[in-house]
Amino acid sequence: MDKVGMLTEILAQDPRNAFARYGLAMEYAGQGDAATALTEFDRLLADHPDYTAGYFMAAQTLAKSGDQQRAMDYLRRGLDSARRTGNQHAHSEMQAMLDELETMSL
Repeated sequence: MDKVGMLTEILAQDPRNAFARYGLAMEYAGQGDAATALTEFDRLLADHPDYTAGYFMAAQTLAKSGDQQRAMDYLRRGLDSARRTGNQHAHSEMQAMLDELETMSL
């Protein structure tokens, strides 16, 4: 069974499994299926609004597909999550990416 199949099976038994949902989103992103990846990131973040890595990876997926404005939205939401959870490393990475995207959009 492939990774998507295994993760989908896990989620069928436990739809709120954050690790499996994140893994599924990342697998779709890695396959170049940005739309499905973003659907999975959104499901993840709806159930787990402080899964900070989800915001960052959703933003990277969007930026890679050329949607800088939506990427910046995810980064801003991710920065809020990083502040709430005290995740300084994620905060600094997302701030750097946001600064870069804002500079590019000028």
